[in-house]
Amino acid sequence: MSEILASAERVGPAFSVDGMLLARQKTREAIRQIAANVKPGMVEEDAVEMAKSVLVGSGLALSWHPTRVRFGSNTIKPMKQASVPGVVLQENDIFFVDIAPRVESWEGDGGASFVIGHNETYERCARDAERLFHEVRGVWENKKLTGQALYAYADETARSMGWELNFDLPGHRVSDFPHATIYTGSLADLDATPSAMRWILEIHLRDPQKRFGAFFEDMLLDDEFYS
Repeated sequence: MSEILASAERVGPAFSVDGMLLARQKTREAIRQIAANVKPGMVEEDAVEMAKSVLVGSGLALSWHPTRVRFGSNTIKPMKQASVPGVVLQENDIFFVDIAPRVESWEGDGGASFVIGHNETYERCARDAERLFHEVRGVWENKKLTGQALYAYADETARSMGWELNFDLPGHRVSDFPHATIYTGSLADLDATPSAMRWILEIHLRDPQKRFGAFFEDMLLDDEFYS
């Protein structure tokens, strides 16, 4: 293992493969439960509070980044930029969920996009965000590219799909909590081939006209974990 990778992929004393997979499982379950409770007419801020209640009710700790549910035009914004307040979900709309709960000592992190009603363009964007995630993951698994090369591939492929890739979401470490004390660099800057169970791959697609976007993220893992 290179010195760069050894430094970037250190873990803490509580790291556990079973623990990380449990955190991932509970994160994906929570995303689905939150999305099922989102309805047209909801105000985004109320959806965020609902999401927090779902996490707490599931026995998960609100963890290392804010719980986010973003509606409509707010789906184009970088995660560190606040939503425009008061946005209401429409009958035909797009939204995404982005959560980072903690299960005991282990970090979860996940996101996915959903469409309310029927809008083919929204549906394609949401579908393409998840599809591009898996395409990039497949290139990682089969070609062992560096983190830098993976995001270069993601950028080129997003453009071919008709979208812009938001590089403000460049992927990051995940570990036993808190990963920030171990490594804070991004996956997109990693000049080495990332290992499984150490990284979150983030894909945030945006409409070139900046009207809406879609987001998907999950742990970087082999095909066997995506049945």
